[in-house]
Amino acid sequence: MYAVTLDGFGGPEVMRWTEVPDLPPPGPGEVSIDVTAAGVNRADLLQRQGNYPPPPGASDTLGLECSGVIAEVGAGVQDWRPGERVCALLSGGAYAERVVVPAAQVLPIPDGMDTATAAALPEVSATVWSNLVMRAGLHAGQLLLIHGGGSGIGTHAIQVAVSRGARVAVTAGSAAKLDRCKELGANILINYREEDFVAVLGEFDGADIILDNMGAAYLSRNVDALAADGQLCVIGMQGGIQGEVNLATLLGKRGTIHATNLRRRPATGRSSKAEIIAELQRHLWPLITDGTVVPVVHAEIPAVEAPEAHRLLDASETVGKVLLRIRDN
Repeated sequence: MYAVTLDGFGGPEVMRWTEVPDLPPPGPGEVSIDVTAAGVNRADLLQRQGNYPPPPGASDTLGLECSGVIAEVGAGVQDWRPGERVCALLSGGAYAERVVVPAAQVLPIPDGMDTATAAALPEVSATVWSNLVMRAGLHAGQLLLIHGGGSGIGTHAIQVAVSRGARVAVTAGSAAKLDRCKELGANILINYREEDFVAVLGEFDGADIILDNMGAAYLSRNVDALAADGQLCVIGMQGGIQGEVNLATLLGKRGTIHATNLRRRPATGRSSKAEIIAELQRHLWPLITDGTVVPVVHAEIPAVEAPEAHRLLDASETVGKVLLRIRDN
């Protein structure tokens, strides 16, 4: 089979679409998927640079989500059959013609949705739902601040929050991105190049929940922007890994800081990928099926042009997801 390999760690130019050994057949509780498309995530950029190694036992090949068609099922798998269209959450390996994944991390593709487009769903859906709903308990009437509203995570989080009756504030770096966020349902639009999000949120008595991809760079200011009893959900470190927080401010607001990582969660058990996927299928997938929440795709790039997909995402000019097209539908 073919896959994207790395000549070494470095820039996008280290990636190559080359022939690699075939994968073994799926084991008990696993399925193999002939991949149509893979989602491109910032975690992939970090791994390519040598800054985000895969967890023990995971594939060294880039890619944390894919869509395609079930090729084989392992022993004990009851819910899936060869030929079914699916998307899946992975610990690695999506930039390839075939993947093997636990069956409990697989989701059906809604009728009418293009197979490739569904590759935009697993990672963002699992990240947003597990943080905002399962952990922070987002509900109607709350104010949610999303940093990076034009990202794949951001565009998905806006729609989920609106579907639950929450008000949504977003930060983004251009008017075009903010306009798209408004179309998706955001009603407080903050250009971080021109405005101070702490001051803006102060006009609304702070945010009940903040979904943050920046990490250290925004840590202290995020706490300042929280409402009383507010929750800060840190899901990324684009702004660094070490920051300081004013504990007096946090205590005074009775605030909570959550920091979560999806890739290194266990496959099964409490707080596992399987638990999150089951929650998605039960509660979120009906909203995706009826069009309440839709995948936002900026571009599809052929696998042979994988370096261009990484350059595009790294330029931070995208709105929604970048997909790597592995094969035709």
